[in-house]
Amino acid sequence: MSWEEKQNWIYLVVVTIAYLGYLAIIVGRARDTPITEISYAWPMLGAMLASIVALIVGAIGAAIASPRDADKRDERDERIAQRGEVLGIPVLSVGIFGALALTLAEAAHFWIGNAIYLSFVVTALVTTVIKLIHYRRGF
Repeated sequence: MSWEEKQNWIYLVVVTIAYLGYLAIIVGRARDTPITEISYAWPMLGAMLASIVALIVGAIGAAIASPRDADKRDERDERIAQRGEVLGIPVLSVGIFGALALTLAEAAHFWIGNAIYLSFVVTALVTTVIKLIHYRRGF
C-alpha cells in the first residue's frame, strides 16, 4: 500500500469519526433543547480541530511504521488525487448551493452552518472513497 493510499484511509476514518462524534453531541443536546437553539459552534469547531490533530498524528504514526515510504508520491498518486478532487467538486457545489438556498430562505443559522459542514464532510468522503477505489481497481 502506498503512502498516499494510507493517508487516504486515515483521512476516511478520521473524518467519519469526527463527524459522528459531532452528531452525537448535537443529538444529545437536541433532547433538551429545540434543534435551532442548540449551541453547535464549539462542537463543530472542536470536531474540525480534532480532525486536524488526528490527521497529523495519523501521518506521523504511518511515517514511523514505514519510514522508507513516508511522503513518497509518484505519477499514479498524482493522477488518482486529481481524479478524486475533480469528481468531488460537484458534490461540494451541490452542498454549498443547498446552504445558499437555506440562507436565501432565511433559515436558522444552525441549518446553514450544518449544511456547510455536511457539504465538506460528504465531499471529503466522496473524494476519498473515489481515490481508494482507484487505488484498488485502477482507472
